[in-house]
Amino acid sequence: MGISFESLKQTSAALYDRSLRGVPADAQRALQSALQTDRSDTARHTLRIMLQSAQAAQDAQHFVCSDAGVPVYFVRVGTQARFEGNVREAITQGFADLVASIQPPLLPHVTHPLTLARGYAGKGMPIITFDLVDDCDYVELICSPKALGSGRWAALQIFSFPDLATIEKFVVETVITAGAQICPPAVVGVGIGGTFDYAAKMAKEATLRPVGQRHEEPLVAEMEQRLMSAINMTGFGPMGTGGDSTAMAVHVDYNAGHGFTPVAVAFNCWINRRTRARLYNDGRIDMLE
Repeated sequence: MGISFESLKQTSAALYDRSLRGVPADAQRALQSALQTDRSDTARHTLRIMLQSAQAAQDAQHFVCSDAGVPVYFVRVGTQARFEGNVREAITQGFADLVASIQPPLLPHVTHPLTLARGYAGKGMPIITFDLVDDCDYVELICSPKALGSGRWAALQIFSFPDLATIEKFVVETVITAGAQICPPAVVGVGIGGTFDYAAKMAKEATLRPVGQRHEEPLVAEMEQRLMSAINMTGFGPMGTGGDSTAMAVHVDYNAGHGFTPVAVAFNCWINRRTRARLYNDGRIDMLE
């Protein structure tokens, strides 16, 4: 027995659907925490509305936000996993089936970058990244649709032998440039080092980490705390209404590289859309978040 084409197709579609209709539990806890600590009356009022909106969408099974984004999947393949069919094709068909059946309908956000024609399919869509995981007999699917607000303001810059202050200054300046456009309180992901492409990958994957889970290395965890404090001092607050809650989390990761050091910053908006499942060789499917 192995991981079937049909299970991959159905699970990838279900993950996208689920990601649109609720806010992950850890993000809800972070919003509740901000509601207790933000010093601004307006910010607290906005946070209450956000939490109420999330609950209403979940109860009615409506979308939390009308911008459903484009399908983005991270696929972590166990080296012991066995497949019955093509993985990329299964995910692509799953998205096509979802487009045909989901209620309310999805808006045509998939855009040709050269002609600006919009639809539901296109070259390289869905966007899928594959990684290997040693000694595992499952494939893990993570769906994190990327919409305009949080996607537009990601940034990357390459430095030569930067110190920590230079890196942190760039991260905070990126947040300031984005302002309220990222629909805060946001999750801020930072990738440092490696190469141009790998830094961006680390930044995006850092946004998938459970909210508030610190990096295991003290040096990096301290950087996360400093950045969190600095970003929340910018005053943008929930949805730009002012206050102390511009970031619900800052997650940093790094990789060794050359003397040139790329630094990438990515965002997830307050909905923090991400869903995750593991499919095992024996047919089991665990929905993790």
